[in-house]
Amino acid sequence: MWAVPSLQAVLSSGLELIAAVTNPDRPAGRGLRARPSPVKAAAQAAGIKVLQPQSITDPSFQGVVGALTPEVCIVVAYGKILPRTLLEVPDLGFINVHFSLLPAYRGAAPVQRALMDGAVETGVSIMVVTEGMDEGPVLAARAVGVSPADTSASLGDRLAAVGGDLLIPTVLDYAAGRVPPQPQDDRAATYAPKISEKETRIDWSKPPHVIHNLVRGLEPAPGAWTTFRGRRIKIREVATAGEGAPALAPGELLAGESLLAGTGGDPVEVAVAQSEGKRAMSGAELARGLRLEPSEAFG
Repeated sequence: MWAVPSLQAVLSSGLELIAAVTNPDRPAGRGLRARPSPVKAAAQAAGIKVLQPQSITDPSFQGVVGALTPEVCIVVAYGKILPRTLLEVPDLGFINVHFSLLPAYRGAAPVQRALMDGAVETGVSIMVVTEGMDEGPVLAARAVGVSPADTSASLGDRLAAVGGDLLIPTVLDYAAGRVPPQPQDDRAATYAPKISEKETRIDWSKPPHVIHNLVRGLEPAPGAWTTFRGRRIKIREVATAGEGAPALAPGELLAGESLLAGTGGDPVEVAVAQSEGKRAMSGAELARGLRLEPSEAFG
């Protein structure tokens, strides 16, 4: 999804787009029917050839790309390490639209990690891809502010739009030799590895701002979660409980006009939650459905 604005930028630029490469169709929805990626849908709508390799290390796929003789290849949120043999195919190499101000947040989850860390600013970097993990020289960068209300969805959408705006002028300047690649300072590098399942579970003993940042950083996917009576509940939004909120033990629940949950500091309001197999609902709705007993708690 976040690659689509860059795809649309290329389509609108007048440059020749030979093909789009995206992941194979994946099962989705209740029926688990195979669905195309947003990139595939957008490319097909524009009449662009679509390639969906099972493995980009397959020599046959690299042969297909080589036969297309691209001058440059653009990568956005593809999520795979590109082998040297593939990187050497286009004359200008591969250009990556990365959603951070490099060398900060190198890796697979820069948007989520920035929010989880409570960052107030991030950005987009246009870089030349090398064999290292987001270690290539930077061609252009633009800062983007982070709102306390941002989730990974809203922030990612904004970064994707900025990346689309920045991409074509940068590629044209690079091709014309007007943009010298700037090496990154490896000593200042920070990393944003893929989110692990263990990290997605809420630890209610943490301070409220840590829980808030975890929830918004993982919304909508993979989602922050907790357990109640042995069942998993996804916590999709939390808010400050406000003045006069009672003291609660970590995870302890108190239902009223809203649903409060204890933390390692002040309690938080569970604004939106979703039980397994159910629709998302307000915390107050969830509490009514669960018929909370006194002193019950999230696990």
